Amino acid sequence: MLKERLRRMGIVGCVSCIVGSVVIVIHAPEEHTPSSVQQVWNLATQPAFLIYVAATLSIVLVLMLHFEPLYGQTNILVYLGICSMMGAFTVVSIKAIGIAIKLTLEGINQFGYMQTWFFLSVAVVCMITQLNYLNKALDTFSAALVSPIYYVMFTTLTIVASAIMFKDWSGQNASSIVSELCGFITVLSGTVILHVTRDEEPASTADIMTKGSVTWYDGDPSKHLEEAHFITLNNSDYFN
Repeated sequence: MLKERLRRMGIVGCVSCIVGSVVIVIHAPEEHTPSSVQQVWNLATQPAFLIYVAATLSIVLVLMLHFEPLYGQTNILVYLGICSMMGAFTVVSIKAIGIAIKLTLEGINQFGYMQTWFFLSVAVVCMITQLNYLNKALDTFSAALVSPIYYVMFTTLTIVASAIMFKDWSGQNASSIVSELCGFITVLSGTVILHVTRDEEPASTADIMTKGSVTWYDGDPSKHLEEAHFITLNNSDYFN
């Protein structure tokens, strides 16, 4: 549909993503969906998750106040670290809001609880912060570099936050956990390969012609500047 051509390594990247996703789905733990927002609140206020939240917010504040002014324009991990860590909180909060909406539609109103509005507020704040720093990263660095790094960091931190809060892996054996990790690494590797090969693809002649260019060609270096030959390609859309 997009009329894009995949190189050999691009095909390898696509196959890696598919294989890794299948492995993750096969070995994924059975999800235990909370039956109320109150249960999600109880999971969110358990000591292990509170320690994780405190540690994450501390790192985010250090990145914002200390590292961003000094290294934000030179180190891509500063912006992406902030938006990835805040993005993990966004996912957890959205899951709680989804449960609240589902139960409300079934006739059990969840919007009368303070916890529902708390999760909604957290989701809005985290989402705004996440998008703000993601836009800063895209404005400062190449999208071909931002996309794979952000995908890896955001996905990893989201899995860690969900595992701590919902304890999805508590009932799994070691082989299933290792299989999921291998599938996850395979997906990440495929994503990186796709972006790297896309970044390395040479520009086509049509792209060059549509952008327009000016080339100075001098076949004889012994000639003076006045005798040099020029080949000019003009494109009004480009030079305007």
